[in-house]
Amino acid sequence: AGVLMLTQKQKNLLLFINERLKSEGVPPSFDEMKDALDLKSKSGIHRLITALEERGFIRRLPHRARALEVLKLPESEIEDGGTQAASKGGFQPNVIEGGLSAAPTAMVSVPVMGRIAAGVPIEAIQQHQSDVEVPPGMIAGGEHFALEVQGDSMVDAGIMDGDVVLIRRCDTAEDGDIVVALVDREEATLKRLKRKGNTVELEAANEAYETRVLGPDQVDIQGKLVSLVRKY
Repeated sequence: AGVLMLTQKQKNLLLFINERLKSEGVPPSFDEMKDALDLKSKSGIHRLITALEERGFIRRLPHRARALEVLKLPESEIEDGGTQAASKGGFQPNVIEGGLSAAPTAMVSVPVMGRIAAGVPIEAIQQHQSDVEVPPGMIAGGEHFALEVQGDSMVDAGIMDGDVVLIRRCDTAEDGDIVVALVDREEATLKRLKRKGNTVELEAANEAYETRVLGPDQVDIQGKLVSLVRKY
C-alpha cells in the first residue's frame, strides 16, 4: 500500500488527541481541537478526523459521542499502512472494548457470516462466507462473528455501507448498545437498543429511518457491536 503520509495538520491533530488520551483518558472536544490547531471552524476538524480515520490512524468508537481511539502514530515502521499500533514510548491506544495490543502481534481470523440489513431473514447471516483478520485485542473474551453492513441506516454512528462489524455473541445488552437484533425470529437488523417501559426500541443512526417500537417478546439479541473494520 506504500507509506501513508500525513499532512502537518493531520499529524498535529493526531498527536494532540493522543497526548490528551494519555493524560486524561478522554479525547479533546472539537472546540479544543479547533483551538489547538488554530482553525476557524469545526468542519475543518471533521475533515482532518475523517482523513486520519481513512488512513487507519484513529477510529471513532460508535458507542459514545466524542469517543476516539488512536490506533497508531506516524512513525517510520508503518510501511504497509497496516493496523498495527506504534509500539514506541510505551504508547497504548485507549480502547473501550478489550484493548488493542500496542506491539505488532499475530492477527486472529473472525468468520464473516454474511450481510446484515433491515429486512434480511436470519438465515442470511448463518453462513460462514469468509474471514476477516483483526488484532487479537479487538475480540478479547467471548465468541465473535463478523457481518458485512448493507445500507446507510447507521451512518451517524460511523457505520457505513460495506463496513464489516465485529459482533460478540450475547443474548443481553445494555440500553444504548448497538446490537444485532432478531425481530419476530426471522429478520436480523443492526440497530441501537433502547428500552422504554414495556417496549424495546430499535433506533437507526440516520434521521431518514424511523425508530421501531416493539414488544420485548418480539426482539432477541444475537450479539453486540464491539468493533468495526473498514475495507478500502
